[in-house]
Amino acid sequence: MSNEVGIVVTASAAERIATILKKEADGTMLRISVSGGGCSGFQYNYDLVTESSDEDFTAEKDGITVLVDPVSLMYMAGSEIDFADDLIGQAFQINNPNAVAGCGCGTSFSV
Repeated sequence: MSNEVGIVVTASAAERIATILKKEADGTMLRISVSGGGCSGFQYNYDLVTESSDEDFTAEKDGITVLVDPVSLMYMAGSEIDFADDLIGQAFQINNPNAVAGCGCGTSFSV
């Protein structure tokens, strides 16, 4: 599925994903999914995979591919995937317009 729902990967996220993927087999992609749990109700999961489904949403930036399954896409539509490297630490951050609340660490949210 193309990027008609507007998930965006920032340049800093693409750069960090590319660094991670250099240590992996050719064709490896980052899969982001949403599951129940976390301190706010839902949490993001990050996995490295070598296969995708025809139903997956794909976001591409600077030679990297991020996959999101259709169920997770319902919760992530319109999101921006970013990578922060600051005094607090390094982490992927998902700026999700569908989230009405989130936890302090940024890995869980509620809708």
